[in-house]
Amino acid sequence: MLNQEDLGRLLLRLTVGILLLLHGIAKIRFGISGIEKMVVAQGLPSMLAWGVYVGEVVAPLLLILGTYARLGGLLAAVNMVAALILAHWNQFGSFSAQGTWALELPMLFLVGAISCALLGPGRYSIGAAGRWN
Repeated sequence: MLNQEDLGRLLLRLTVGILLLLHGIAKIRFGISGIEKMVVAQGLPSMLAWGVYVGEVVAPLLLILGTYARLGGLLAAVNMVAALILAHWNQFGSFSAQGTWALELPMLFLVGAISCALLGPGRYSIGAAGRWN
């Protein structure tokens, strides 16, 4: 019998994980030079830009598989906070031509990732019970 709460956790993990992973695949295919420039412009070492691979490849895989899902949610949330600060800071009060908030997608990723970290993976995962799962 399906447990609705566990099914909800699975749907949340898969949605956040798959959509973030698509961003990570784009970074793998096209590189992170733009992110490196943003990091350096803030006076930080360019090496920090490589953290995007943790937040957009490793974290989503943890979420999708449901192993260390809480850690995956936390890593994805930290990645989104960094993205909001580095790439989207000037958009907080902006709206698109259609009238939607310019930060809808990053905020959905952030809140979804935090929700995954708080809720854990649920029963439909390959992870064992533990602090980060």
